[in-house]
Amino acid sequence: MYKYDHHDQQMLADRVQQFRDQTARYLNGQLSDSEFLPLRLQNGLYIQRLAPMLRVAIPYGMLSSTQLRKLAFIARYYDKGYGHFTTRQNIQFNWPRLEDVPEILACLAEVEMHAIQTSGNCIRNITTDQFAGVAREEVEDTRPYCEIIRQWSSFHPEFAYLPRKFKIAVCGTAADQAATQVHDIGVYITHRGNGKDETGFRILAGGGLGRTPVIGQVIFPFVSKPDLLTALEAIMRVYNREGRRDNKYKARIKILVRETGIETFREKVYAEWEQIKDSALQLSEDEVARCRVFFIDPDYKPLHDSPQELRDALGQAALFASWHAHNVSAHKRPGYAIVTVTLKQTGVAPGDVTDRQMEMLADLADEFSYGELRISHRQNILLADVEQARLPDLWQRLKAGDLHSHNLNQLTDIICCPGGDFCALANAKSIPIAESIQRRFPDLAALNAVGELSINISGCMNACGHHHVGNIGILGVDKKGEEFYQVSLGGSSRKDASLGKIIGPAFAEQEIPDVVHKLVEVYQAQRQKGETFLDTYRRIGMAPFKEAVYADAD
Repeated sequence: MYKYDHHDQQMLADRVQQFRDQTARYLNGQLSDSEFLPLRLQNGLYIQRLAPMLRVAIPYGMLSSTQLRKLAFIARYYDKGYGHFTTRQNIQFNWPRLEDVPEILACLAEVEMHAIQTSGNCIRNITTDQFAGVAREEVEDTRPYCEIIRQWSSFHPEFAYLPRKFKIAVCGTAADQAATQVHDIGVYITHRGNGKDETGFRILAGGGLGRTPVIGQVIFPFVSKPDLLTALEAIMRVYNREGRRDNKYKARIKILVRETGIETFREKVYAEWEQIKDSALQLSEDEVARCRVFFIDPDYKPLHDSPQELRDALGQAALFASWHAHNVSAHKRPGYAIVTVTLKQTGVAPGDVTDRQMEMLADLADEFSYGELRISHRQNILLADVEQARLPDLWQRLKAGDLHSHNLNQLTDIICCPGGDFCALANAKSIPIAESIQRRFPDLAALNAVGELSINISGCMNACGHHHVGNIGILGVDKKGEEFYQVSLGGSSRKDASLGKIIGPAFAEQEIPDVVHKLVEVYQAQRQKGETFLDTYRRIGMAPFKEAVYADAD
């Protein structure tokens, strides 16, 4: 992990003291609401439906056990005993008191954490595939480049007040679990042409969800490593200069690309790039090496795959075998495994984790995974470097903490925003919908029979739950003061990215579990051998699904 130097730490201490003073002046009536608004947003503080919400940055989803313990402390003493991990690989606290926020920021600074640029019209947290650095099929570890982009974008004087918020994802794995193509900028580490003699970047722009969902388009088919920051800077300059500021609903880069046209937009970017590509922003080998040092492999042991301890446990414990089949992934090093802890227990809001569970996970990270954890785009937690022989012991420990759910990538592993229970922008609740679907599918064998299927739920068109790219997407809408839900099919955030299509008129809250059940029944009746839900939908189209869910309608 990146470690702060004394400059980083002093800057953070100064920022905490500044916000402490700003908060005191606001509470004393010396700053108005409108004057305080940009100050609190610069420090990750929102005003939600019932209380303030503080969003804490977790750069590219990486946490140390020490940092997770500090988050547990904050949850216990300044919140209601839990935190909520988001699709941006951050954590949110939903119940802090405004007067306590400066103290929370001071606590975060003690462990090299902050809430800077987690809100406002700036470049937000840089995200990546949670398997970065440990995946077997990876072009190159993305984390050093994420850190380089983070340092370039933090406090960037030109991009502090963009037309709208801006999100960047970087991916170097084959699977792409970072939703790279639906970001304002998506960066893929790739090889030039068909050979593997040079590694560089393919850069997309103009992706995004919300009211106008768009898949990003290629701006740079290939740029060499030294050109990474100049290419990003060129895109940002064009957007900052020409993005609309008169209408926040049309201010994202996706609207600029659409209204300008991809060819013209690309020409503008290239013209800007020609002016700066040989500037001091050129990325030197020394700078890449400096950041790469923070992400060197831990001291792996020389091990072999499938040790006897693991084989014995798989043959003797059916529940462990099921958990292993779903939640354990292949590691680049023999004898090691990647473990995903799903935060999707029925009856618990997806992504929520208690202070005690955080402390337990921190202990498990120290004992089983070199003291590090990762947060995934799907609101889960990973232990990325677990010895295969120790997996049975880890599972028992997770079971004791009620964190042993074995539903990764199944339909109960639901992405869900906080919705109307918390968010002032939401049209409808999301969390109860997720729980009702989970309760409709309680049987493990039935879930296994369905297989891989993603359900994403958003409480409003801002799409924090990424409903557009769920295989089944659910969007809360307001109909004359009542909560209803639109259902879409066919979305994907992987490398085969696609946007879901609305199936038809919205459904009442109590109808949603049965609607999902009918959709699953159509899939199971129509699928061919080896097909996922998405495969079947793409082959047979919308009509059979639509007919099934509206069959009893008047």
